[in-house]
Amino acid sequence: MPGVGELLRPAAPVPAASDERQATGRERHDQKITVYLSASELLELEHARLKLRRFGFVLDRGRLVREAVAILLADLDARGRDSLIALRVARTENTAEEYGDSGDRDGDAVPSLEWVQQLVAR
Repeated sequence: MPGVGELLRPAAPVPAASDERQATGRERHDQKITVYLSASELLELEHARLKLRRFGFVLDRGRLVREAVAILLADLDARGRDSLIALRVARTENTAEEYGDSGDRDGDAVPSLEWVQQLVAR
């Protein structure tokens, strides 16, 4: 049975009022991608979902991933080369060149998500 939010949502998606992207909610999605995660990444994703549940936000992992993608794409649109994703990719590539491979590395080479806290605080 659909929830209240689904029953009362507009028939067509409402465009964002700003340059902020909106993630799709609980609806049928015709497009699909496959993403492989390590055990620790999947555990972190589940921890984030449970933390949001404690804050009163009930969502599945797919919705959490769609929201994260929307945030990163909006940041890329707004900040370009200074966006978090661009900085992470650039630093990961630089680290890989230093080590002579193309693998991702964890650690200080990749910026944190502190900007999200600043963005939400606005």
